[in-house]
Amino acid sequence: MGHPTLRQRARELTIEELGAPATRVLIDDMLDTLHDYGGIGLAAPQINESIRLAIIEIPGGPTRYGELEAVPLTVFANPEITVLDDTRAGYWEGCLSIPGLLGWVERPQHIRVNYTDLDGRAQRIEPQGFLATVFQHEFDHLDGHLFIDRMTDATRLVFEQEFARYPPDHGGEVPAAI
Repeated sequence: MGHPTLRQRARELTIEELGAPATRVLIDDMLDTLHDYGGIGLAAPQINESIRLAIIEIPGGPTRYGELEAVPLTVFANPEITVLDDTRAGYWEGCLSIPGLLGWVERPQHIRVNYTDLDGRAQRIEPQGFLATVFQHEFDHLDGHLFIDRMTDATRLVFEQEFARYPPDHGGEVPAAI
C-alpha cells in the first residue's frame, strides 16, 4: 500500500500481448507469488505491472476460508463485472498488498464476469457468494482500488495478530486473505 501503481487504472491488454511469451512469464511469476504468500488471487498491479490481468486459484475442500469449491488456475484479461443482485454479504478481507491487516467488507454476492482468456476467447462466468467477493476484490486492483476503500466502518479494520487474540463479532465468517 502506498505504491502509485496500486492506485492507477491499469491498461487493457491486446490480443497480441495475451499470446506473447512475456505474458506467460508474468503469469508464472504471479503464480509463484500467489503460492509463496498463500493467497487465492493476485492482480498484475500488485506486482507493479499496470495491466488488466488477474489470476485466481482456489484449492477445493476445507481451507482457511472455510469449505470452498475448487477453482483451477484461471487467468482473467480485461475483466468486466456486472452486478446481477445487489444483495450483500460481508467477509473479513485481507490482501497481499496490505500485509497484516484485515477489514470487514460487504459486497454484492451475485455477479457476472466477462473476460478474455489466454487464447483470446471471450468468456463469461457468474460467481456467487464468497467467490463473487474474491473476483470483486481482485478486479478492484485493476481500477486502483484496495479493500480498505470498500469498507464502510473504519473500526472494523484490524491487525491480523489482534484479530487472532481478540476476534471481533464477525458472524462466524472466516478471515480471508484474498
